[in-house]
Amino acid sequence: MSLSDTVRGIVAVDEIARAQAVEHQLALAKPPHALGRLEDLGVQLAAIAGQCPPPMPDPARIVVVAGDHGVVDQEVTRWPPALSGVLAGTVVDGVAGVSVLARSAGVQVVALDAGLAAPVPSVPEAVIRRGTADFTQGPAMTRDEATAAVELGIAQAELAYDEGVRCLATGEVGIGNTTAAAALIAAFTGAEAAAVAGRGADSPPEMVAHKVDVIARALALHAPDPADPIGVLAAVGGVEQAVLTGLVLGAARLRLPVLLDGVTGVAAGLAAVALCPAASGYLIAAHAGAEPGIGVGLSALELTPVIDLGLALGEGTGAALAVPILRASVAVMTKMATLASLLG
Repeated sequence: MSLSDTVRGIVAVDEIARAQAVEHQLALAKPPHALGRLEDLGVQLAAIAGQCPPPMPDPARIVVVAGDHGVVDQEVTRWPPALSGVLAGTVVDGVAGVSVLARSAGVQVVALDAGLAAPVPSVPEAVIRRGTADFTQGPAMTRDEATAAVELGIAQAELAYDEGVRCLATGEVGIGNTTAAAALIAAFTGAEAAAVAGRGADSPPEMVAHKVDVIARALALHAPDPADPIGVLAAVGGVEQAVLTGLVLGAARLRLPVLLDGVTGVAAGLAAVALCPAASGYLIAAHAGAEPGIGVGLSALELTPVIDLGLALGEGTGAALAVPILRASVAVMTKMATLASLLG
């Protein structure tokens, strides 16, 4: 489905179901709000599904999108770009961090090469372009490429739904992608580069300071307008962020919860909401994460993370850990006794 048709098809979450879920929580055999965030998650899942109690968010799938970034030419990371393809291969082979955690949680993982600099035989391809351009010298990609990437993400959401998936999550691999994600978060929130740039893949302090300068220069060069989300993605984004933006929008149109994982997932969430504000109700922040841009982005989206374990790996690892908590929130609503049932 096209981007424009997808946006037109997104409706706000169901406030009647939300109200029913709140009342149901109050009727359960416990003090009000005694289960804290579990109650909030159950209420949100009801609003998303439009029914109380909500269905289990199963099967759940993490879509790991791989891409390379021209901005690595500015030495914003100490890792070689060729590592992107190697890491994507480990996801397919089932030995990446996200693969191990997802398997332990009963969560599906699929990998997709949307923009690696070179193909990896084991990784399925739907390539928008072979790596983005260095966004300190010009746009990272064209508007047409950014739109095509978003629509690829929409198609991934539709495919997942057709295959029975009922909860989606963002995942990524790509050397340099935290620089692109931080630039996007700054563009959409108005934050300074220093507030959103972090260590990425264990960069030393002097490299982080350089990364801040690179992002600031790119933002000054392009002056991206948050009212033009496709323009922002084209100017300073990565293929992964654009594809995951589409995944979020596609999930929202299909009334599926979508877990935002890491700084790239948060950047995609901001872009999706800029394209369609009604998508915001479908977003769940998987984890707090170590990157400062996550906190800035989640604050703008008014989202509270499900977990906070200091994760910094990316890939969708936080989402894999969050899915069992979503299941628990539904189990409370469907299996727990009510006070009325106990007291007759």
